[in-house]
Amino acid sequence: MKAHSKRLHLYQAYGIELEYMIVDRDTLAVKPIADQLLADAAGKQTDTYTHGMVTWSNELVLHVIELKCTEPVSDLVALNRAFHENILLINHLLEKYNARLLGSAAHPWMNPETDTYLWPHGNADIYQTYDRIFGCKGHGWSNLQSTHLNLPFYDDEEFAPLHAAARVLLPLLPALSASSPILDGHFTGYQDKRMSYYKMNQHRIPSITGKVIPERAFSKREYGKLIYEKIAEDLVAYDTERLLDPVWVNSRGIIARFDRGSIEIRILDIQENPGADLAIIALIIHVLKLMTDGKLAPLHDLMAWEKEPLYDLLNEVIKKGQDTLIKDEAYLRMFGCTQSSLPITALWQLLIDQVQAVYPTEIAPWLPTLDKIMSQGTLSKRILSMVDGEYSQDNLRLLCRELSENLEENKMLSVCETV
Repeated sequence: MKAHSKRLHLYQAYGIELEYMIVDRDTLAVKPIADQLLADAAGKQTDTYTHGMVTWSNELVLHVIELKCTEPVSDLVALNRAFHENILLINHLLEKYNARLLGSAAHPWMNPETDTYLWPHGNADIYQTYDRIFGCKGHGWSNLQSTHLNLPFYDDEEFAPLHAAARVLLPLLPALSASSPILDGHFTGYQDKRMSYYKMNQHRIPSITGKVIPERAFSKREYGKLIYEKIAEDLVAYDTERLLDPVWVNSRGIIARFDRGSIEIRILDIQENPGADLAIIALIIHVLKLMTDGKLAPLHDLMAWEKEPLYDLLNEVIKKGQDTLIKDEAYLRMFGCTQSSLPITALWQLLIDQVQAVYPTEIAPWLPTLDKIMSQGTLSKRILSMVDGEYSQDNLRLLCRELSENLEENKMLSVCETV
């Protein structure tokens, strides 16, 4: 989310980023032409191109393009339309390359060793530094697409409740957003394999990602001391040219940008269409509102949570997704539950119901999409249901064709329900 002369307050507007693959229209294999797409749109080689509410930009690898809000927005319905319009425009520009966009968080048969091409233009030195330190020819760097949600805060007084609530909510999110079950042509055993890689991508410098769940930091000073100073210290041995900044190297599941006055939630797998992403985002925003307003649990209870139990739950949800049974009674109390254990889907349904009771108008446009996620499953579950145990490339190509059409039409992947 861009820095503004006038800082935003809690929930005034949001910054949203969506990462999409570029693939061949016939083979559905990844196609490394993001630089050509941006050049065609802008009329010159560039890293970004702005089209109304949406700005396109490069990513680490050449087969991925990012679409993000040009400015923070409050109207998610209008943003949904704008994202879709830009997707249609991009697909039109890609026609001459016999290419199109593809949603979901992971290409099911991409080979990172042979199919990874790093962005060679602006900021290439930064990408090359990452590659030198971590080695970017792997799924964790080149084949994992995500959705990022930026939420504003004005000062430490607003940061504290927002960060406290987001830390506690974070482990539940893959049970809504998981969309990366297949890599290398087979089921990985994880509903959210992207996050399994995300945890380990930068293991050579453990302080960069930490335990994914951020430390208990509730002010700019605390955050700098506990997180940024440690990252800066650990970077010294690897980044001799001083190209990497601890502020944007920080890769926790939530990162704080005090220069912009925002936190960024980074653990969401991207969905098959922007409408699904924005439905999930709308729900997250309004659950966080309930939490920061103290409607579910006292703020001091949220702030008391250490990262370790939250990380343990996150690991379980990354693997099991909607099949997770939450057995931590203290955790359930953070959402107003009195049970000693509860299926994660039941908890999410409870939260949907509470949001609907307090914010009926705001959540109404997104309820049909959320209902489908609850009834038919996350995109990961629907992908596995569609593949039905047949992992031949022909069958996976059919899956990708369906997903690319879902994106073009801004509709969800549906699975046939047996009677």
